[in-house]
Amino acid sequence: MKKITSIQNAYIKKLLKLQEKSRERKKQGLFLIEGKREISLAIEANYEFDTILFDSDLISEQEILTLFDSTINCIKISREVYQKLAYRDSTEGLIAVVKSKDFSLKNIQFSNKHPLILVAESIEKPGNIGALLRTADAANIDAVLIANPKSDLYNPNIIRSSVGCIFTNQIAVGTSKEIIDFLNQNNMNIYATTLQNSNPYFQENYTKPTAIVVGTEATGLTTIFREKATQNINIPMQGKIDSMNVSVAAAIVLFEAKRQRLFK
Repeated sequence: MKKITSIQNAYIKKLLKLQEKSRERKKQGLFLIEGKREISLAIEANYEFDTILFDSDLISEQEILTLFDSTINCIKISREVYQKLAYRDSTEGLIAVVKSKDFSLKNIQFSNKHPLILVAESIEKPGNIGALLRTADAANIDAVLIANPKSDLYNPNIIRSSVGCIFTNQIAVGTSKEIIDFLNQNNMNIYATTLQNSNPYFQENYTKPTAIVVGTEATGLTTIFREKATQNINIPMQGKIDSMNVSVAAAIVLFEAKRQRLFK
């Protein structure tokens, strides 16, 4: 089995570019995952693995052979190389180079007759996208659509903050118009979270095919979603501020929708 001990190795430098640059991830069609849990979730989601790198002081070669198909290229790396590549302090000595998937709207399929989906428009912070994906997984909704994405979804911060939920959700990206067209084609009611011309969220019926749309805390949703929504909704605020973290807002409305569906 091949072993790499130098951080100056050309292949390691290539992987560092994948870690750091969205352009490289798109160009090579590859990204990195670290940690057993995240990698296990990617395996369950049928991602195709290119290479496995592992620090044999932290995880045994036998465990690697148990976890992965014998046809996958495996490389031992030194502690120095592992620490250079690892994005987190503790990820069990395991890093995978994985092939990207296509996040096209055409790939979204609904097994549920009354799907519940989350739409997130122009979310800038990778941590917020990760938190939204965790929320979506917790609510076990049918899909997450990212409108006008500000970061590619294989950004290490998104993978880390989603704790692997990027692999557990059905995800697609598109422009706001493309996503609205998709929602209309699938006869979905669109509920846009905004203060303008809105009703309290708990007054609405989410038991039919439903899309909950959230935007940034700073600027909110764009005009197109506010105008094309079936109904604009708000979360009544009782304190001194008029907004909350986008993942918290999404969770409040999504779990109200789940509550309604449970007791309808």
